[in-house]
Amino acid sequence: MLPLLDLTHQLALHSLTVTVLVTPKNLPTVNPLLSAHPSIKTLVLPLPHHPSLPAGVENVRDIGNSGNVPIINALGKLHDPITQWFKSHPNPPVALISDFFLGWTLHLANQLGIPRITFYSSGAFLTSLLNFLWPNVKTVRSLPAVNFPDLPRSPCFAAEHLPSSFRVYRESEPDTEFLRDGFLANTRSWGSIFNSFDGLEGEYLDHLRKEMGHGRVWGVGPLSLVGADEAIGRVNPDQNSGGSVLSWLDGCPDGSVVYVCFGSQKLLKRDQMEALASGLERSGIRFVWVVKSVSAQQTADGYGVIPDGFEDRVSGRGRVVKGWAPQVSILSHRAVGGFLSHCGWNSLLEGVVAGVMILSWPMEADQFVNARLLVEDTGAAVRICEGADSVPDSVELARTIAESMSGNTAQKVKAKELRHKAIEAVKAGGSSWKELEALVRELAQLGR
Repeated sequence: MLPLLDLTHQLALHSLTVTVLVTPKNLPTVNPLLSAHPSIKTLVLPLPHHPSLPAGVENVRDIGNSGNVPIINALGKLHDPITQWFKSHPNPPVALISDFFLGWTLHLANQLGIPRITFYSSGAFLTSLLNFLWPNVKTVRSLPAVNFPDLPRSPCFAAEHLPSSFRVYRESEPDTEFLRDGFLANTRSWGSIFNSFDGLEGEYLDHLRKEMGHGRVWGVGPLSLVGADEAIGRVNPDQNSGGSVLSWLDGCPDGSVVYVCFGSQKLLKRDQMEALASGLERSGIRFVWVVKSVSAQQTADGYGVIPDGFEDRVSGRGRVVKGWAPQVSILSHRAVGGFLSHCGWNSLLEGVVAGVMILSWPMEADQFVNARLLVEDTGAAVRICEGADSVPDSVELARTIAESMSGNTAQKVKAKELRHKAIEAVKAGGSSWKELEALVRELAQLGR
């Protein structure tokens, strides 16, 4: 959600008139943006009921990735309320920008007679894969591995490493058929916006332009570099969490700390927690480990439990943060030199912007694709483990962490180069700056 708010922030700065459609419980996330831009209007519509969603859940962060498909289907029921609002509006929108999970909005936009632009909060590499997978779903879903001969570098992925959004599909199951229809609709959208940049994914952005047969494919990222953190809601939801870690980092040597975080959705099981803790302890490397807050039931089930005595044994060399942490501030701190990550796209970009080498442990969703991009295509990452249920060997994990963090490795050099490319991309005259300006010109033209 935050990258889309970053984009909205930019559109408002360019004096475009914007209305944001939001459900009531997501409104607090949008409020900082509305405060920064009083010209932005909102259309607040209640999220329609879906039998798989608990009452009151309106965001996937409240239920985990299993909530993606039901939330997408629930949002699809807003078609008629949006149509009614549009037809009653004295000056209705001239374009519709919506997330790539909301492909159904193409049908809505066609009915309203306006262009739909897909916003991809993930990468162009992932989209290139999905644009092949969905039209060929019946032939590829039974294969043990899928080749992509028409893509740059002709990648091949094992079936279990394909995007989760594709793997959940079940023929004739209404919710996932709706998902499939939406992804197919994305390929027919009038335009596409990516939170990515040429220096990271230029060959995949070019591939999509060629595949779609037009130039309305804009790589405008990393949007977090051009957004104002305060303006788009990157604030601490837990005031008792994470604050002192920056002071601790001030006392650490440059590039000596590895930051460990697996995003807002993933909880590690007990054996994974024990292996990771042992690996960090054996490595001898300084670290900050963010452990997601868990419920009493999750703790009882063995999720997210820090091994007894671990924090005492690593006291002074390592910090465990329970709950929320100021990730962008931590990654950009001079003391941090590595990021042990699940390789979600937002985390990946934050690591790239900070110029830190990534130690990849992809688990689900788009993460195997993103990890390949960093490990094999750019050389700015080291693979340490893969799979949601995998338990790394703690001795091997310790060795990999220690070796990767010592000296000026090739991956560290590549990470610094990527950071430079990201910064150059968003500067005036850079590739993403030019793409954003081109997007704004197209949108302004539609209003004339």
